[in-house]
Amino acid sequence: MNKNAGIRNEEEKDYERVEEITRKAFWNLYIPGCTEHYMVHIMRSHKDFLPELDFVIEADNQIIGNIMYTKAKLVDESGEEKEILTFGPVCIMPEYQRMGYGKMLMAHSFEKAAALNYDVIVIFGNPKNYVSRGFKSCKKYNICLENGVFPSAMMVKELKPNALDGRKWVYYDSPVMKIDEQEAERFDERLEKMEKAFQPSQEEFYIHSHSVIQ
Repeated sequence: MNKNAGIRNEEEKDYERVEEITRKAFWNLYIPGCTEHYMVHIMRSHKDFLPELDFVIEADNQIIGNIMYTKAKLVDESGEEKEILTFGPVCIMPEYQRMGYGKMLMAHSFEKAAALNYDVIVIFGNPKNYVSRGFKSCKKYNICLENGVFPSAMMVKELKPNALDGRKWVYYDSPVMKIDEQEAERFDERLEKMEKAFQPSQEEFYIHSHSVIQ
């Protein structure tokens, strides 16, 4: 890993570059093609987006990755709401992956989020990428979806000890996460052509995203 790697807030001049590396990082990973770069594009103008938690990481004089946060919420059985965070997309350019840059980016963002008095993060992802970063199964914190299920891919991190007290919570993410597939397709058509294809990671994602913990 480049010891001179630096992390800073994303600036407007970085937008296209960040969307380009997001597209390259996610292309064919979960589905043939991807929509994450479109999500990045629309997320920045949404009311739930947190620009102060929008970071890029640089190495070799270029941006090689980014992480973006939006507000989300937990609602308990009495209707009490708790404002929390979710992040994503988070990505590192393929040629810089598995070198520690993603770990560095996440650690920096966790520290900044805690300094802003956020104490819980809920994400969806492949557990093998996040359990070493302090994320645990949503079941352990009694956090489920509206239909009462505990997805295997839904994980929780407490930024402050005992931020959650064991009561049952339902998780709701920001409406910006609901992507209009046709709009995403139209957005992608304006960009450099990349070949959509199947790869095994798509089946792994399907299994994780459709599995629940009993």
